[in-house]
Amino acid sequence: MNKIPLVDLHAQYEEIKDEMYKLWDEILESMYLYLGPNVKGFEKEFAEFNRVKHCVGLGSGTEAIHFSIRALGIGEGDEVIAPSHTFFATIEAIIQAGAYPVMLDIDPELYTLCPDAVREYIESNCSKEREGLKDKNTGKILKALLPVHIYGHPADMDAFKEISDEYNLMIIEDAAQAHGAEYKGRKAGALGDIAAFSFYFSKNLGALGEGGAITTNSDEYAERIRKLREHGQKDKYHHDSIGYNSRLDEIQAAVLRCKLKLLKKWNDRRREVASFYNNALKDLPLIIPTEAEWAHHVYHLYVICSDKRDELFGHLKDRGIGCGMHYPIPCHLQEAMKGYGNSEGDLPETEKAAKEILSLPIYPHLSEDDTSRVVETIREFYK
Repeated sequence: MNKIPLVDLHAQYEEIKDEMYKLWDEILESMYLYLGPNVKGFEKEFAEFNRVKHCVGLGSGTEAIHFSIRALGIGEGDEVIAPSHTFFATIEAIIQAGAYPVMLDIDPELYTLCPDAVREYIESNCSKEREGLKDKNTGKILKALLPVHIYGHPADMDAFKEISDEYNLMIIEDAAQAHGAEYKGRKAGALGDIAAFSFYFSKNLGALGEGGAITTNSDEYAERIRKLREHGQKDKYHHDSIGYNSRLDEIQAAVLRCKLKLLKKWNDRRREVASFYNNALKDLPLIIPTEAEWAHHVYHLYVICSDKRDELFGHLKDRGIGCGMHYPIPCHLQEAMKGYGNSEGDLPETEKAAKEILSLPIYPHLSEDDTSRVVETIREFYK
């Protein structure tokens, strides 16, 4: 019996390879390998897709978060609120920018940062001082909220906007898993001051390896990031500041341009697979994903919860079905985060999710036979 992987990009490659090879030939003939017409073309097209003024291509999603924080002027002595339930890069990027991460709990249904937890933390721990909103626990100034659109489902952005307006905070979206997701009809990536995307190869919109971008309506933030990505220079050999080497190259941009044209179709197919799973699994003693009425979920991951997660994981693996755990160790309990103020038991919803979450195969070219087999194998486990 054939194996069903958690992610399979072979069919996706077959769909775009002719156009991709044509663009690659043009690139190699020109030998214009970075920040050329494909990067500029992709930046324009992705900005239009998200209905924002600017997109700036970068080397990775982690750098997109890091640079977003830097572009907002956040650094040493500042802090940023983010969920603990996220890929570690979210928290890592805050620290790389010189700021302090305050990791809070999630909404137990959506797995996104809980607005009530954010408000409660601010009201209990922060005071308005001349220099800003001061955290009595750390002595640092709270500058921004960093909600993550986890698994392809947007965070409740109006709730965060209300908090940010009340306390004069900025909002950075981590949209690394949310290409094409929508909140009340607006695209993820157009909902805060700035947004960070990843084009890691397995994402809904993925390069052939690594890539990232920011989106924003701010001319100032976009210009700062263009300088940050290229050693702090605005014009060649004129360095206004210290920067980094984080450029999206022409080869990756060409791949992304090919895939962007198909993203809506691919996301629609993901939603079809998710709907099939929802209907087929809803009577079992597990929790299927929730889609808020204001959300358009793009199912980068299809994540169920089971109190028998480890046994179900083994059952699926033994029968050739790929599955994953996103994420089995919360960020606040990682070894690297000792000394950042959290301990086991502090974030109960996050810690419960980490013990129960299981990601099932979902991708645009997953066949009906394979989705049926996934369901049958899960139902077999619960007999």
